[in-house]
Amino acid sequence: MAGLFGQMKDLYKLQKEAKEMQRKMKLMHITGYSDDENVTIVVNGLQEIEEMDIKDELLSVDHKKELIRSIKEAVKDSQRKLQKDMSKDMDIDKIKGMLGA
Repeated sequence: MAGLFGQMKDLYKLQKEAKEMQRKMKLMHITGYSDDENVTIVVNGLQEIEEMDIKDELLSVDHKKELIRSIKEAVKDSQRKLQKDMSKDMDIDKIKGMLGA
């Protein structure tokens, strides 16, 4: 019975740490740019788009393909930066401990 209680306690601790990590990730802000810098996207650590800025000249039907390409580039840039930022902040020993390794 004590083993089950200990496992439940560990699970609660893990859930609490996961919620704290999620809260911290929500507070992160990473800015991504298209190659031509016509589109800027700000994402949080959960990869949710918080802000987007599009240069006025792209806001016409004539520039639809360029706009789509620029948005994709800005999203990809923000994702790449986020992954790089998160990997430098990761504590491998802490993650192993959370996984019971």
